[in-house]
Amino acid sequence: MKSRFTPLLAGLVLAVSSLTVQADEVQVAVAANFTAPMQKIAAEFEKDTGHKALLVFGATGKLYAQIKNGAPFQVFLAADDKTPAKLETEGDTVSGSRFTYAIGTLVLWSAKPGFVDDQGEVLKKGAFKHLAIANPKTAPYGAAAVATLTQLGLLDAIQPKLVTGENISQAYQFVVTENAELGFIALSQVMADGQMTGGSAWVVPSNLHDPIRQDAAILAKGRNQPAARALVEYLKGDKAAAIIKSYGYAL
Repeated sequence: MKSRFTPLLAGLVLAVSSLTVQADEVQVAVAANFTAPMQKIAAEFEKDTGHKALLVFGATGKLYAQIKNGAPFQVFLAADDKTPAKLETEGDTVSGSRFTYAIGTLVLWSAKPGFVDDQGEVLKKGAFKHLAIANPKTAPYGAAAVATLTQLGLLDAIQPKLVTGENISQAYQFVVTENAELGFIALSQVMADGQMTGGSAWVVPSNLHDPIRQDAAILAKGRNQPAARALVEYLKGDKAAAIIKSYGYAL
């Protein structure tokens, strides 16, 4: 009786082994503003494909520097389109793999309900001690914040009150802990399932700064990695799109 089931068992073992071989890991550098949606996408990606995405979050400029210094990232999700384009011209990405995965929204936010009005007039009144932004030299959302203040003619007046975070996550931490009364952050940080999670906010009109087009690309180290290609295709799919939209991004 035992020998009759041996071929079946052997087939099952081969099938399981085949799945194990096909499953892989992909090292992903992700802009800090995209932390929450990418964590959700990575979980769904693993469930649907078996591949595991290992995520590292940070300011786009700092991630760029790490890539140039040999970090083992295979896919890069930036907070702008310029940095992936630069890597492309420098030969550090897989040709043709770059695409826009999201368009970000800048928001002026306070953890205090009613503190920020829906027209951003709080900035002109100046009744606050600290305004948090991400480092404009390395974080595109920080650059968009500076551009907004410049367009409003308020940069010089508010400059002494600026508290600069290393990235957009740190800027958010300054505000959520009320070390800064308000700050320019990514809408995605205070939105989930299409709803604002609390506090008060002014969604910054897009004409006050350059569009925050967020591009992704397969890096040179991911050229021969099936999991890297699979993740990029997954990001273009309907399930990822629904998650991205639920955090306030446009596509």
